[in-house]
Amino acid sequence: MLALGSHKNQPHFFLERKFRTLQTQKISAVLTHAKHMVIFMKKRQIINIVNFIRDIEPRLDMDLVTPVKEQIALMQKYGLRGTFLLQYDALCDPIYTEMLKALDPTQFEFGVWHEIVQPETQACGIPWTGRYPWDWHAHCGFSVGYTKEQREKLCDALFEKFRSVFGYYPRVFGSWFFDSHTVRYLCDTYGLDAICNCKEQYGTDGYTLWGGYYGQGYYPSRTNVFMPAQTEAEQLPVPLFRMLGSDHVYQYDFGTSLEEGAQTQGVITLEPVYTHAAGGGGVPMWVDWYLRENYNGDCLSFGYAQAGQENSFGWNAMKDGLSYQFAQFAKLQASGTVTVEPLGETGRWFKETYQKTPASAITAHTAFDDESKTSVWYSNAYFRINVYAKDAQMHIRDLHVFRETYPDPFEDVVCTSNEAVYETLPIIDGNRNTGNGILAGMFFLDAETKQEIPCQKMQFEDLGDGKLRLTYVPMVLTFSENTVRITSEKPFILSVRTGSEDHIPTVTAKTDTTCELMYHSTSYGMRLICGRFQNAESKVGIPDICSDDNGTLEFQIL
Repeated sequence: MLALGSHKNQPHFFLERKFRTLQTQKISAVLTHAKHMVIFMKKRQIINIVNFIRDIEPRLDMDLVTPVKEQIALMQKYGLRGTFLLQYDALCDPIYTEMLKALDPTQFEFGVWHEIVQPETQACGIPWTGRYPWDWHAHCGFSVGYTKEQREKLCDALFEKFRSVFGYYPRVFGSWFFDSHTVRYLCDTYGLDAICNCKEQYGTDGYTLWGGYYGQGYYPSRTNVFMPAQTEAEQLPVPLFRMLGSDHVYQYDFGTSLEEGAQTQGVITLEPVYTHAAGGGGVPMWVDWYLRENYNGDCLSFGYAQAGQENSFGWNAMKDGLSYQFAQFAKLQASGTVTVEPLGETGRWFKETYQKTPASAITAHTAFDDESKTSVWYSNAYFRINVYAKDAQMHIRDLHVFRETYPDPFEDVVCTSNEAVYETLPIIDGNRNTGNGILAGMFFLDAETKQEIPCQKMQFEDLGDGKLRLTYVPMVLTFSENTVRITSEKPFILSVRTGSEDHIPTVTAKTDTTCELMYHSTSYGMRLICGRFQNAESKVGIPDICSDDNGTLEFQIL
């Protein structure tokens, strides 16, 4: 199977490789002229257009073919390269497969979308438990609802069906979410260039992906693909990219109530069907803001977003937003600001460029509707952190730890419910810890007055080697591989506020300089290099942290 899945069975691969080589040569030539250009040009700004195709839509009487035709026409009109991922049922319908096979392989890439349908289970001799031939509930529509043996059979059926249509095994694979055994099996058996899954979401669509790498891409752990790997031995050799292009400022806690806490999230993403007042891919002003902020260059390694839409929303719902977006993408590409390319090509570039997960940042210097707000997401192989500011107040809104050995909840468990949850290890969660009138987070207080420290507008500095410095005078925050360092002009307290005990770790041991935590039977924690933990009787959640007398607080993730 490995030989059949190799690049030689893809006629478009070498054409794309040649395109990439020529593009790289042009970039290298430019870089010889000015040293300051090196930093700019190395930070590629990437858009992946990923449209996926279903052939079954039981909820509505929907024309599923027109969206695919119109998406193709738009991409051809603007000269945009991208990816179509086919669900098993779509692979069985010649109306899609013949349409795609007629396209230019240097412009269009094809892969598979792994939501499971009744024709697929029947082909494997597996009983179908869904309400309809396609059912989005976790226990039947996703890989977690099947045994390991069944998961492998379903993968084989999907990949063999694709090969029978296109003549080669797919190199790109996507699903809203998937278990680790499935991805290990596909990587080890067929080889992949890139995989993609859903953005961060809490309860939306009946499943939760929470605390993970926020946007962009990483090398997943073999044990738990929702976690980046920290070691070469545990690292899968294929990058995973987060989909949908989330609003950097508002998506995280969209719908959260100060009194009632975390609710099922709404959606503010590049998806063109979303047109509400808070923004979304169908709102031209929001799209302009998103593209400006997402591709501002303050990204450490590379800028990234996934655009596109599945066909089951119907053409009328997506046409205005998609038409506007694609026109903007074409302008940005013509100006040299972004590169619009297929998902697999980005995956191959990622593998050629990075031996391990690079640190990344997603930076918004403004919000869609409020220039006083800023939000920076920093992620690396060890942790993610979000710093949020409004007016003259800044706080750490989120801090989650990654551990490559944290078990996949469905490794040896078959999901039997309509919902599924993948999460990482929390230290503070500004969404799920908010409630009872308390906004959760880690806030900066003057050590003497105990009042919040007012801050100036954020300044972003790429220090190289995956290090990021954010300055909100008088506060300076520096993030590196597994360390957070915070300095100020005078002593301060990092005050931890929580209003809900949902998603809060248990404190198992604490000294002045260490805090050991437990979450879902996994141990982790924080070790202070500078500063000390305050005494706290509570055994739930971390205590406040005091800087040293010089106004320095530094801790390592354990």
